[in-house]
Order: sequence, then structure tokens, then C-alpha cells
Amino acid sequence: MSEELSCFKAYDVRGRVPDQLNENIAYRIGRAYGQFLSPRKFVVGYDIRLTSQELCTALTKGLIDSNIDVVDIGLCGTEEIYFATSHLDFDGGIVVTASHNPKDYNGMKFVRENSKPISGDTGLKEIQLLAEQDQFSEPTSIGKVTSKDVKAAYIEHLLSYIDVTALQPLKIVCNAGNGAAGQIIDLIESHLPFDFFKVHHEADGNFPHGVPNPLLEENRESTIKAIIENEADIGIAWDGDFDRCFFFDEGGRFIDGYYIVGLLAQSFLSSHPGAKVVHDPRLTLEHNRDRQ
Repeated sequence: MSEELSCFKAYDVRGRVPDQLNENIAYRIGRAYGQFLSPRKFVVGYDIRLTSQELCTALTKGLIDSNIDVVDIGLCGTEEIYFATSHLDFDGGIVVTASHNPKDYNGMKFVRENSKPISGDTGLKEIQLLAEQDQFSEPTSIGKVTSKDVKAAYIEHLLSYIDVTALQPLKIVCNAGNGAAGQIIDLIESHLPFDFFKVHHEADGNFPHGVPNPLLEENRESTIKAIIENEADIGIAWDGDFDRCFFFDEGGRFIDGYYIVGLLAQSFLSSHPGAKVVHDPRLTLEHNRDRQ
């Protein structure tokens, strides 16, 4: 009889460590992904949580036992896995992260070639079933593991979206929330004409200042305080795996995400006229509410 794995959710894997997610389950997930999609080249990485590296090691063992060659990019954010998969021509990628979930949680996010997301209706249920059945054959060929630093390429990619020469000096508060964003902020800093004021900057899986979730009002105070004290022009706060960021204006006021989506859409449409914009349906609801 197969074991039900409650860590599988609609879009990813998330669960308490070790009862809902552990090294054995991580290994089985690696084997299951390999059996279901049969990638040849794969990329993995992990966030700053205290259990992430050991879970990534077990996941990698499952992948190489499926005869998959794995590139480990080490400590990273989710966006770096997405970047590496699509821009460095991997067949798929997994990042070990629980983003902004409680400290005792961990998880995984999955993509296939070209960073196409894998969720419940695009393969995650099949991976779950194989992991639950745990009926994998003994490995006959073993893949190899190599390490690679993709951060320089990732920074170059980020800078390709802007004209650095057109930027004006700004004072910016950056709150990494003791997550993975700090190392990227450090690397990009020298390329930009900004003064950075760094808050909760060092990566620390103990989360000494709380789980990095800027949506929680109690987690915004340190960013607001730094903006006021340094007379900054803007504040930016990231979650643990920096796949989300949140903005504050020069007065320390939190800016709701749907305004940022509108500004980003305007910017991208200026260089890609007539393109389609995919957005959260809540954006339309908020727009209609604001017009009433």
C-alpha cells in the first residue's frame, strides 16, 4: 500500500520537516521526476532554510539514480533556478524552498524545459503518485553531479532589462528579510547609481527577525523605519526565496501589488506594443473598486 504524501500541494511541495517532508521523501521525489519526465540535464538549488541543503542533497541522489546529470547552483533564490533552466538550456529544475512559510517548513518548486511550471494539472500529480508508490528499480546507470555559479550570468540578465545610463541617483532601502536576496543585492549594487541601505541583510535560516513575509504588517516596520531614518526614495522588501518583492514609497507607505503590475505592464508594452499581459484577476477587481 502506497504512503500518502501530504506535502504535495496544488502548485508545489510544502510541509513540516521531518514529519511531512524529509530526506527519504526528497529522494523519492527525485526518482519520481526522473521516471516521469526523463530529463538528461537538470539544475537544482536551495534557499537559506536550515534543512534545505540536506534535502537538496537527497533530491539530487534521487535524480542521479535516475541517470540524470545534475548541476547544483547552491544557495539561491527561486528566480535563479528559473533563469538557469531557461537560459542555460536545462531540461528541468527544482529549487528546495518554503519561501515565506514558517521556520519548521520546507518545500520544492518544479519546472521543466524552458522553465515551464509543473503544477497539479501539468505533471505534479503524476510525480506525487510515483513518489507515493515508491516502486523504483535499482539504478543501473548513475548520472553525474557538478557545481556551477550562475550568479554573474543572472546579474547580466537582470541588467539587460534596463538602460543603466538613464538611471538617476536614488536612496533605496533593501530588506532581504535574512533570505537569499542579499547576495544578489550585493552583486548588482556596483552596477547601479544608487545608495543602498540594507536591512536584515545576512542570510540566516533561523529567521532572527521573523519569517521573511513582507505581506505581514508586523514585518514591515523595519523597512518603514529605515526609509524614514535615511530619507530614502523607496523601500523594497523580499520574501525568503526572492520570487516576490514588495515596495514602499518615500513616506514608508506600503504600495499594493496591483499598482506595480500596472507600472510593469506599461513599461513592457512600451517596448512590445500590442503584447498580451497576463495578470492576477484580483487586479481587475481592485481597478473596478477604485473607480466606484
